[in-house]
Amino acid sequence: MSRKSTTTPPPTDLRVALGIDPGLGTTGYGVIAARNGTLTALEYGTIRTAVKTPDADRLAELERQVTKLIKRHHPDTVAIEKLFFNTNTTTAMMVSQARGAILSACGQAHIPVQEFTPLQVKLAIGGYGRADKRQMQRMVMLLLRLKEVPRPDDAADALAIAICGSQIASF
Repeated sequence: MSRKSTTTPPPTDLRVALGIDPGLGTTGYGVIAARNGTLTALEYGTIRTAVKTPDADRLAELERQVTKLIKRHHPDTVAIEKLFFNTNTTTAMMVSQARGAILSACGQAHIPVQEFTPLQVKLAIGGYGRADKRQMQRMVMLLLRLKEVPRPDDAADALAIAICGSQIASF
């Protein structure tokens, strides 16, 4: 797991959202805290699984790593990207399996899960459903008052999903 922590753990009066951009090989995650309308990035990064490892082991590892994130940050909500594919059914199957492992970890922790399409995230973050990746990353950077655009892209996407989740949950 690669990660970047940006602050110390939140005080108990903060609301915490975990955003996840699911994938079997690379899953992006972003943890944000909200207090009085101010958003702060607590941690973001990626969970990676080895391509040559059997899928069952990769899914178990993904579930373990998400469980660790949940135990470390105690999120009030988890926001995850909805599966949306037009043509590539192989990729869709892999992502749906990853989503299953992630949803299982959330279910075992009894944490509410919100699901968002990429269009919903773009509308919530940028106010425009056709925003490109650079525009979205810049908005995430501004909303979280980061000094640079979060990297890698999967982590930036997960932070955007977390922000969307925090808005819907009325943090």
